[in-house]
Amino acid sequence: MDKIRILLVDDHALFREGVKHTLTRHEEFEVVAEAGDAASALDRARAFLPDIVLLDINLPDRAGVDVVKDLQAELPYCKVIMLTMLEDNDSLMAAITNGARGYVLKGVAGDELARIVLSIHAGETYVTPAMAAQLLTELAHQEHAAADPHHQLTEREHAILELVADGKTNKEIGAVMFLTEKTVKHYMTNILQKLQVRNRVEAALKARDIRPH
Repeated sequence: MDKIRILLVDDHALFREGVKHTLTRHEEFEVVAEAGDAASALDRARAFLPDIVLLDINLPDRAGVDVVKDLQAELPYCKVIMLTMLEDNDSLMAAITNGARGYVLKGVAGDELARIVLSIHAGETYVTPAMAAQLLTELAHQEHAAADPHHQLTEREHAILELVADGKTNKEIGAVMFLTEKTVKHYMTNILQKLQVRNRVEAALKARDIRPH
């Protein structure tokens, strides 16, 4: 059986040695190369064509999440697992968006790491259960925001929309907000487009729908 070829990328040699020792105790794995920075990681990935890259999220020359994007562009068959010290939602989202297949804490037990590598090589993905829950919440929030056009309005557009809902004319809105009537018309055009409505009456109705009762 062909072994799973692994590239280890971390700027701490002692940590790499520990991970290498842990993985090579399992006959399924072969650590074919190591790297301590992003530039070396890309060079070794091109040279050794690993199946799996275990990639530190914080490298001295570049962010690991950016390296993922380059690896996926050049070696799309290569599966990247991010290694991190902290559970950070922003880093997780960036890593997954750029193509990482796993997001693993460095304190994970050796046998658990081996199981994760095997599952990702088989086509699965992995994040810690706690982060998986946070990720689902974040994605749900983004979907809700995308579905609700009111989230696309700027603070000033919201203020103008409130005045429209109160029945103010463009001239009256301009007087309240110290804007020219022409500027208010420009804002109204943007508001109508963002709310996907045809006129200020429909915009006013939408504004009233979201007001607290």
